[in-house]
Amino acid sequence: MDHKNMPILVTGGSGYIASWIIRRLLESGHTVHATVRDLSQEEKVGHLKAMGEELPGQLQLFEADLLQAGAFDKAAEGCRIVMHTASPFKIDVKNAERDLIAPALQGTHNVLDSCTRSGTVERVVLTSSVAAIFGDGIEAEKVPGGKFNESHWNESSSPEHQPYPYSKTIAEREAWAIADAQEQWRLVVINPGFVMGPSLSNRTDGTSADFMVSLLRGKFRAGIPDLYFGVVDVREVAAAHIEAAFRADAQGRHIVCAAAHSALEMAQMLQGMPGGPFPLPKRKLPRLLLLAVGPTLGFSWKYLRRNIGFPIAFDNTKSREALGLAYRPVPETLQDHARQILDGQLV
Repeated sequence: MDHKNMPILVTGGSGYIASWIIRRLLESGHTVHATVRDLSQEEKVGHLKAMGEELPGQLQLFEADLLQAGAFDKAAEGCRIVMHTASPFKIDVKNAERDLIAPALQGTHNVLDSCTRSGTVERVVLTSSVAAIFGDGIEAEKVPGGKFNESHWNESSSPEHQPYPYSKTIAEREAWAIADAQEQWRLVVINPGFVMGPSLSNRTDGTSADFMVSLLRGKFRAGIPDLYFGVVDVREVAAAHIEAAFRADAQGRHIVCAAAHSALEMAQMLQGMPGGPFPLPKRKLPRLLLLAVGPTLGFSWKYLRRNIGFPIAFDNTKSREALGLAYRPVPETLQDHARQILDGQLV
């Protein structure tokens, strides 16, 4: 069966991960249907249009709203593969239900309903997160060897505490429930860590770009919270989605993470880059100081108590063996990201 003659739907097409997926598919000559919220926002879709003109594959853009039932029907028409990446990634929100939970949960419903109505979709690849694996760093203390794997689920987040992880968790659980209730298509899930690396658009409004800009501009020069992240390159995340889509035996969840590092370790990986020195942090902020001033910086005491100073680790064996992923070193990812930001003179 020649998948190149069958459209592949990628939701959230203008996003950080989706843009790399679309590029890889177009480079391979595929026909891609990509959904965006607003086709008139050139700053968000311009890079997609350019790829569609320059690369061998065919690209068709569709407008679709995650909250609107049936909005993805036209885009899913005739597709055999759907990659659902569209979901808000925001940490500081004023209304978690409106800004995170409803788009993640209802969006998953609407996209998967369109997949079933299409009558042609056979494989759905869902972009979840390690945030659906665990909620707080302290949970690693109860995990054998301190390493999270695909069998673990986040059971500690809520709309009030860690609303972003909560939104990813309930959306993935709902996707599995919908998948289990039908027999037309198979669900495969990608659970990336903190995604870093170069972007294909000039936007800097994403959480990943904001973190890098904050480091380079010296926001944490006096010290950085002792937080830990599982880090992965956006290019590996895109590759994981494509492998999950086309490997006949791909199934279940896949942690996609190169390695876990503290925020300070990540900053240290940028030392010595051309254009520096940069005002990077050289120490961790004392725990007691963070507990004292954290709420004024937007961190709740509960979050700080459950995350400051707790190293985490992930078992990426399944992604390497089942999807064939090979991870580039985290310093390379961070430096590539930083160079792009510096070249754009954003700091």
